[in-house]
Amino acid sequence: MTAESQAHTQPLYAVIDLGSNSFHMLISRLVADSVQVVDKVKRKVRLASGLDSQGYLDAKAMARGWECLSFFAERLQDIPANNIRIVATATLRLAQNASDFLAKAEQILGHQIRLISGDEEARLIYLGVAHTTISQHNRLVIDIGGASTELIVGQGFEPQIMQSLPMGCVTFNKQFFPGDQYSGEAFNQAQTHASQVLAPFRQTYMEASWESVLGVSGTLQAIIEVLTAQQSLPIITRAKLEELKLQVLSAGSLNNLDIAGLVNERKPVFVSGLAILLALFEQLEITELQLAGGAIREGLLYELLPNMRNQNIRIRTLNALIARFSIDERQAYRVADIADQACQQLRASWQLPQHYRSILQSACVLHEIGLLLEFKGNKQHAVYILQHADLAGFSPAERLLLCALVGNYKTDLDLTLLKQQNFAPVWQACQLLAILRLAVILSKRRKDDVMPEFALTGVDQELQLTLPHAWLQRHPLISAELKQEIIDIAALAINLTIIRV
Repeated sequence: MTAESQAHTQPLYAVIDLGSNSFHMLISRLVADSVQVVDKVKRKVRLASGLDSQGYLDAKAMARGWECLSFFAERLQDIPANNIRIVATATLRLAQNASDFLAKAEQILGHQIRLISGDEEARLIYLGVAHTTISQHNRLVIDIGGASTELIVGQGFEPQIMQSLPMGCVTFNKQFFPGDQYSGEAFNQAQTHASQVLAPFRQTYMEASWESVLGVSGTLQAIIEVLTAQQSLPIITRAKLEELKLQVLSAGSLNNLDIAGLVNERKPVFVSGLAILLALFEQLEITELQLAGGAIREGLLYELLPNMRNQNIRIRTLNALIARFSIDERQAYRVADIADQACQQLRASWQLPQHYRSILQSACVLHEIGLLLEFKGNKQHAVYILQHADLAGFSPAERLLLCALVGNYKTDLDLTLLKQQNFAPVWQACQLLAILRLAVILSKRRKDDVMPEFALTGVDQELQLTLPHAWLQRHPLISAELKQEIIDIAALAINLTIIRV
């Protein structure tokens, strides 16, 4: 097959977001009904910093934007026009001379730019989250941008409440922290103003009955990176934000801002974004926030791709990984079936929540993903793949639990992986892992018609597996592995007993 015909069978798709802080370009293609990112380009333009008091963009800010778009234009040359979407957001909604900027920008790119409303921006952000982070419950999505903050409550693919608020990390930095000086008074003024902007909508969001909070954007990503570098779990709480506030104020200025995990390019707007987020936590009584997997660019992309909304996100991702890494699909789902039977039998005693069991099912399907590279180190390869692959439908916290399970599906245990995840309490993660390991052992022959009848009972950390005596006699190798598993699984503080009947 020629390169030309290959290009026609696997076309590229490009989306560009002209944000208030950064311009982003995402180039992707469809592989096995899953999105494969081909390229990402991000440039800090800080367009919002160029807005003057009358709402006009200055020449320097526009020049930075046009220069960035000239780089993007090079990559768009060979992508079909129908496969390209470009949007402009908050700053260009505010700018009195936005038409001047957009006219030249379209000339540079050779494509139309759509200036979207705040509600449309919020909808696309939510759609990006919905396509990359699965949830059966109502959720609140927060995106702190350069000139606006979007708050969306929704379920599944449907946003229910959307609001774009006129506060962002670039505009707040310019307004409250001139000269990049950080004082307690200035921080409190920024936080108070954010609370005042939110006040008219507070009751609506408080009554929306959301059950989880997800965050997107650079501010949230930067905070997670700081928490990780400071040996904290990657989950944002108000207490952690207050601690970061103290670290910022002790620095006093941008020049002295030296926080572990905070990259240089994020420093100029970190403090203002932190003030906005603290106000949101306080006013909406948020207890914890996790990072989501997608945002406006992914929302644009999935609207552009054919027939993507009608597919289950997680199943689509699993099927793509099965195809890409040549996983034995029948064996994968055989293990998953055994694990599901085990969960049903332990339902009353261990009481594993459905969202934990869903990750267990995914771990069963993907436990052999590292075999494509080699047998000996397949667990380490599997963890690396799952840490770095595009896993639409899995939040960062779910990804960590998935890695912990797959990285321990047999033989020696790496307890570090279990402790690094924060999606489930460690003791329940250990219970999930015990089920996975037993399911893998019981399916060793890789044939449906030789699977044994089994019974599992568990109380606290006690686990009893009952198997037919005759079946164990016919399978001495599996019997030996189960005896070894009694020793291995003790490291999880689980006492396994094998009963022959």
